[in-house]
Amino acid sequence: MMALKRVEEPEVSPDGRWVLFAAVDVDLKANTKTAHVWVVPFHQAPAPSTAQNDSPANRSAAPGTGEGNGGEREIISDQDGDRPRWAPDGKRFAFISTKENGAQIWIADFDAASGQVTGKHRLTALGTEADGELWSPDGKNILFKSEVYPECQGMPAEETGCNESKLEERKNSKVKALEFTHLLYRHWNAYKEGKRTHLLVIEVPEGLCDQSGRQPPNQGRNSCPLARDLTPGDYDAPVFSLGGQDDYAFSPDGREICYASNHDPQPAISTNNDLFTVPVNFPAAATSKDVLAATKNITAGNQAADNTPLYSPDGASIAYRAQQRPGYESDRWRLLLYDRKTGGSRDLTEGFDHWVGSFVWGRDLRRIYFSAEHERHSLIYAVDTIPSSNGRHFRRSLVSGYNDDLAITPDGKTLVFSRMSMVAPNEIHAAAASGDGCPSQTGDVDEGKWNCSLNTDWPLTRVNQGRLSEIHMSEAEAFSFDGAHGDKVEGSIVKPPNFDSSRKYPVKFLIHGGPEGAWGDDWSYRWNPELFAASGYVVVMINFHGSTGYGQKFIDAINGDWGGAPFEDLMKGLDYAEQHYPFMDKERECALGASYGGYMANWILGHTDRFKCIVSHDGMFNAESAWGATEELWFNEWEFKGTPYSNRELYRKWSPHLSAANFKTPTLVVHSQLDYRLDVSQGFDLFTTLQRLGVPSKMLYFPDEGHWVLKPQNSQLWYKTVDDWVDQWVGKPGTRGQ
Repeated sequence: MMALKRVEEPEVSPDGRWVLFAAVDVDLKANTKTAHVWVVPFHQAPAPSTAQNDSPANRSAAPGTGEGNGGEREIISDQDGDRPRWAPDGKRFAFISTKENGAQIWIADFDAASGQVTGKHRLTALGTEADGELWSPDGKNILFKSEVYPECQGMPAEETGCNESKLEERKNSKVKALEFTHLLYRHWNAYKEGKRTHLLVIEVPEGLCDQSGRQPPNQGRNSCPLARDLTPGDYDAPVFSLGGQDDYAFSPDGREICYASNHDPQPAISTNNDLFTVPVNFPAAATSKDVLAATKNITAGNQAADNTPLYSPDGASIAYRAQQRPGYESDRWRLLLYDRKTGGSRDLTEGFDHWVGSFVWGRDLRRIYFSAEHERHSLIYAVDTIPSSNGRHFRRSLVSGYNDDLAITPDGKTLVFSRMSMVAPNEIHAAAASGDGCPSQTGDVDEGKWNCSLNTDWPLTRVNQGRLSEIHMSEAEAFSFDGAHGDKVEGSIVKPPNFDSSRKYPVKFLIHGGPEGAWGDDWSYRWNPELFAASGYVVVMINFHGSTGYGQKFIDAINGDWGGAPFEDLMKGLDYAEQHYPFMDKERECALGASYGGYMANWILGHTDRFKCIVSHDGMFNAESAWGATEELWFNEWEFKGTPYSNRELYRKWSPHLSAANFKTPTLVVHSQLDYRLDVSQGFDLFTTLQRLGVPSKMLYFPDEGHWVLKPQNSQLWYKTVDDWVDQWVGKPGTRGQ
């Protein structure tokens, strides 16, 4: 798994001939992960599309059906390179590299005839570093993110000097204490230390320049332009994100940007991200006050989240994703269209009961394409931007599989996207953008319309094909059963390599996090079902109430009911699997979960003795104390319908620590010091309780990880420790008469 290259999102060249992408290499010995820039020539489908008339709900998400021409290759090897982005002329691209002075923006010259990089140079040299670069459509400017001190506002030269002085002062200070005056003083895995994420813009010079920006010209170089802060103030702009589509964009004429920011007085309890617009070009003497005066909130009427703005090619509209219920981070993500002339918005996905993911405009403005989870898959849909006579926006599903990171070729004829499955990590695929697809109003194919054709996709890259061809993995097999409330609940099972139906296999019962997440036919490096099965186990996974991909009502069912319907679903799902898959050894089962899955592992500890062992990673143990130690308070306050002092009864009802007297199952506890979503004290409390009760237990503690275990050697240790724990208590596969 560590040898696989981790392919990131595709970027189609302006002439449509090339696709750029970054791929991350893992060096286990050096304990590093390094991204490099790759390119692949774009090629059309190798054969005419063939109709596939089966239901998209049942179709496999394995790699595409066509035979690609391949030809992908690494084009920047002598330094790291991430997030490549084309210049509008296609003769250059920008990328992020840490080769000099931390993360900075670099520019590479590109020969479109040969597909080779002919030169590269660094553009920025900021002490606060640079990331998330984006070219303006006219090629004159680059927009990027930087962690700056909000009090360093004024003229660009003053801002640069102020930020660097404050960084140097903190670095050299013997006192490392911090003062807080508001919540969200730490987030995810880091303390804010007084800094904010801001969007800066920098002019791209014609030639090379002196990156310091403060020295006189030398050797024929001009001083680089200074970056200007377009989002001054004590706010994060754009908002914090763990990945996905950018929360900022340029207008087609390059004169304006739109970005997401939360300006609520208490952002720790608010999901009210709004979209703001601001001009790009200001006079040299303009101050931060001038920038703020020109900034406009275009979604002030919605008190819930607004994110991921994307201007239409003609500049008349801005498409974006929005939620309706304030404070609920798992409300349905809708696709809206903002009219820049009238200031009004309309919902393109009214009645569509799934979350809109990444999206891209069609070149003719008549369609927007987006990804959305549908049960265990993530399909690609198209929606008409012009309503029909009944006022509805016609939607259809176009591409099956598990897809994301949508892009489109300049001629508008082909979609380019990332594709994964449970047996293969991300590769880049393509599919025709035209076609009627399957009519889809709710996310499912409309009743009576199953006999329709989805578009055939084909692979553009096969970066990991050689490595994967040496490995045997089993496709995940889906099953369904009647769960809580009489609802249909879906699960899946992965069989071990060299499976023999006449044998009995021990079971790893995986519980997903979120809780508003799901086990899909997708790839994971942190919780990989195929790797869990590889040592001779059957892996069982249940998408209990609260899981995404099954409609918003199904998601909402977990609110205020953490140990109720989800626990019932899990037990009924495992019962069903035991009854229908006789090769499962129900006497040798271990339950494993992280985040909400860790919470459920803790809940299981106090409510059933059916498992031989438990693995609880980053789980909530004491619901009341977890509220006071987390950073995103809106999550706990929504899920438990208030605070521990306003609704203590519900916090205590679903708190695993109050069932500790029932704990008997041997348990491995995993937690990390830098986990601020679920503080490490939750893991310590659980381990202390288990030890005092005399329950066989072990704790794996990472001082240098957050909510996710990401460092290569830590990941290796994590898998080994977890597998050894399961083997110890269920008996290694191949024992007990197998």
